[in-house]
Formats: sequence, structure tokens, C-alpha cells
Amino acid sequence: MFLQIHTLTSYHASLLNRDDAGLAKRIPFGNATRLRVSSQCLKRHWRERLHETVPLPGGLRTRHFFERVIVRRLVEQEGVPPDQAQALALALVALLLQKSAKAGKAAKAEKGKKGKKVKEEPEQPEMDFGEEGEPVDTTETAGLLVKQPVLFGQPEADFLVAVLKDCAAAGPDAEKRLQERLKKDKDNFKAMLAQAGHGHLYAGLEGALFGRFVTSDILSRSDACVHVAHALTVHPLDTEVDYFTVVDDLNRDDETGAAHAGDMELGAGLFYGYVVVDVPGLLSNLTGCDRKDWKTQEVQEARQVLQGLVRTIAEVTPGAKLGSTAPYARADFVLLETGR
Repeated sequence: MFLQIHTLTSYHASLLNRDDAGLAKRIPFGNATRLRVSSQCLKRHWRERLHETVPLPGGLRTRHFFERVIVRRLVEQEGVPPDQAQALALALVALLLQKSAKAGKAAKAEKGKKGKKVKEEPEQPEMDFGEEGEPVDTTETAGLLVKQPVLFGQPEADFLVAVLKDCAAAGPDAEKRLQERLKKDKDNFKAMLAQAGHGHLYAGLEGALFGRFVTSDILSRSDACVHVAHALTVHPLDTEVDYFTVVDDLNRDDETGAAHAGDMELGAGLFYGYVVVDVPGLLSNLTGCDRKDWKTQEVQEARQVLQGLVRTIAEVTPGAKLGSTAPYARADFVLLETGR
């Protein structure tokens, strides 16, 4: 069973989503080019609202998970010595991401033999994490910074911290104990999380809804049950370049002209949004059940998630250019459609 969510939302002069050149994103559709808001942009803002409104564990899409979450919690909350915490985290990185590393080495070796380009595993797409203008720490501990942002769930963080704390008690044999534990139980990692009281949201609510791609031997891949189309205007685009200047408040009378000049592309329109929820997939991701058994599961949590998602889709707007365009809008029309 699928739930289809159709929306129509009207935006006044705004710049909701920009491309690499700073222009409004657009797409040819039918006989016209139309304004567009990417699904990645929409999901980013929806995830932030769902963190606030749905009382389920969330997740972090980041490159800094092992240093800024795992090591920090081991040291500050669990009292593990910093050197030991760092060593255990390095061992954990090697164990969790080992398949990715092996696949990369194999691809390079094959490429060297044949001199041809080898098709590699798709990587986790780059996505922003953190507030704009946030200072970047350039003193990352070597080996703990993941090459691509990966989605890690709060349950995974809690579980891994508990595992490392337990291994740290083994003293000099801590790393050996960690290797034995994860290698022995790698096929049951998801089950271990559930047994430890962390439920089945191992990748957080974001992973349950929008999926997670990983190539690790141990971390579990999650298939998206919420499929989001790019929103586009129901009419051809008609944009305008807004030219603006900045006046220096301390200019003398004889100092004329602007202190700065710039421009940005603005557009207005009625946007059609389309989202599909795979309901059996949602129940499977939330409860850990087999997809075919979704009808026998408790639905209260899924109902809560769906209500939060629909409200979020109708109310949350992309947050670009807030100070200069105030693009706050709620859906003028929402249609929910269920069926096969």
C-alpha cells in the first residue's frame, strides 16, 4: 500500500533553491522550463522539523561522527582516558568501514592491471551538515575523519559507546576484545542493537524514512520508504534579476556611489510537490519486521510518524534568503491518496 501526498504551495518573489552558479534551479518539463526545488533541499528542512516534532531517535549525517560523538562521549561521559578512547575509536573505524576500504583497494588494483576505468561502488552523496558560517576545526584526529558524510543513528551511537566502554575495561587487551566482539557478531549487529534496548531505528528516524547507503560489513543498509520528487512550478518560469546596492552610512556628502553592488535571481510561482510513502516499507523499517508481515504490526508509532511527515510537508518551507525574501508559505492545497 502506498500513500501519495500531493501539494500546491504558492511562493512570492524568492530564491528557494540555487544551483552552483547562484541561479534559481530549473527543469524542462512538458513544453516549458519551470522553477524547481530539489528533493535534497526539501528533505533537509523536513528532517530538521521532524527532529523537533516526532519523539523518536534521530541521526547525524556527518564526517565527524567518531571524533565528535564517540570519542567525546567516551572521555566526557564515560571517563575513558583520551588516548585509550582515541585508539578504540580508530579500531572501530577500521572494523566498521573495512568493506569500503577493501573494495576501494581492489578497484584500484584492477584499474592498474587493465588500465581501464573500473565502475566503483556509489558513495554517500555530499550533504551540508551544520549551520552556515560555523567555524571548521582543522585539527581533526588522523584516521577518524570519514571521507564522505555518512548517516549514523542515535541508537548506533549509544550502542557503540557502550561497547567501547565495556572493551576499555579490558585494559591492554581492549582493542583485541573489540575486534573479537564485532567480528563475531557482525552478522547480528542489527539484532544486537535491538536486544540492547535501542529498538530497530538503528539509523535514526532519517534512515528509516529516507534510507541509508553504506558498504560496510557491519553497518546495515536501509532502504528509503519515503520517495520525494523535485517540486516544480505548474507554469513556465518567469524570473527577474534583482539588482541591489549597499550604501556606506559614513559617506561624506561628496562621496557618492554605492559601497557594494550585487544581484540575485528572483522568481515567484505555484509549486507542485509530490511525495510517496511505501507503507509496508515504513512499518518494516520502524519495527524490524519482514515487509510481508507489515499488517500484523502495531501501527501507533507509524501513524505518529505519518502525521508528523504530512504536517511537515505542508508547513515547512526551504530556508534560503530568509532575510531578504521572507519565503514563508504553507501549502494551499494538500491531497492524500492511498492505494496499490
